Amino acid sequence: MILVTGATGNVGRPLVHQLVEAGLPVRALTRRDPATAGLPRAAEVVRGDLETIGDCLDGVESAFLVWPFHTADAAPAVVKAIGRHARRIVLLSSGAVRDQPDSFVGRSHQEVEQCVEQAGPAWTILRPSTFAANVLWWAGQIRAGNVVRGAYGAVPMAMLHERDIAAVAARALTAPDPAGTAPDRAGASPGRAGASPGRAVASPGYDGARLVLTGPQVLTQAEQVRIIGEALGRPLRWQELTRAEERRRLLADGSFPDSFADALLDGYARMFDGPPPALTTTVEEVTGRPARTFAQWARDHAADFA
Repeated sequence: MILVTGATGNVGRPLVHQLVEAGLPVRALTRRDPATAGLPRAAEVVRGDLETIGDCLDGVESAFLVWPFHTADAAPAVVKAIGRHARRIVLLSSGAVRDQPDSFVGRSHQEVEQCVEQAGPAWTILRPSTFAANVLWWAGQIRAGNVVRGAYGAVPMAMLHERDIAAVAARALTAPDPAGTAPDRAGASPGRAGASPGRAVASPGYDGARLVLTGPQVLTQAEQVRIIGEALGRPLRWQELTRAEERRRLLADGSFPDSFADALLDGYARMFDGPPPALTTTVEEVTGRPARTFAQWARDHAADFA
C-alpha cells in the first residue's frame, strides 16, 4: 500500500492517477469529501490531514509526504508516525533548501528534511524548482484582461510541470531497494539544459537520494505571461509593479496568505540578484523522458485561465 498525502493537490492528484494506472494499491489522503475528490475509483480515498495521519497508516509500506505548512513544528510527530509503519518515505521538499538555504522557505523545508532523514525508514527527498502551477495566481488577472501586473518580472525561473514531479515521485516510491545509496543526485549546468545530472540517478533505487528537479528552460515571469497568452491565443503582457505596489496587491488578495507576502517577495529579490537557475536533467534520467516545457504546461492548463 502506498500512501499519498495531499492527494488532491497539484502533485498528489497526478501521482495518484499514475500509481493507479500502474496497478498499484493507493491510499489517498485528502481534506476533501472522498465522494467529490475526483480521484480514481481504484484508489482508497481517506478524508483527513497530517494531524490525523495515524488513523490511515495500517498496511502502508511507502508514503509520499507533502508538507503544506510554513513551519516544521509538527514534522517530528508526523514523520515519526509514518516511520512506525512505512519502510520508505518520499518527501516533496523545495529547491530553496539548496538554492536559498537562509530563506524562510529554505529553512523550514530543511527542518522537515532532517526529520525524514532521522526517522528510520529509507527516504528520498525531491527538491523541485518553481512549480509551473504557481502562475495560476494570475488566473483572475488574465480572465479580467490582457495584462498581468506584478513585481520582479525579470526574475528567471526553471518552471517545472507537476506531472513530472509526480512521475519522479512514483519511481522513487516503487523502485527496488538498492545495495547502496547516493547522498546527492543533482548535477547541473547553470542556465542551460543537457548537463550531466549525476550518474547515480540511473541507480535502480533512490534511497538516500536528494533529487533536484527542474524544468528544461529558464523563463522570466514576463516570458511566462507571453507563453500563456500564446496558449490562449491572446496577446498577454506583463506590467511591472514596484515591490511596495505588489505587496499591497498581495495583501489585498483574500486568497493569498498575508504572512507569506514578504517571504515571497524576499525570495524573488534573491532570485533577481543571484545567478540564473541551474538546470538538471534529473527528470529525464529518472523517468526516461525529457521534462515537459512550460508551453506544454500552458496548453494543458489553458482552461484554468478561461
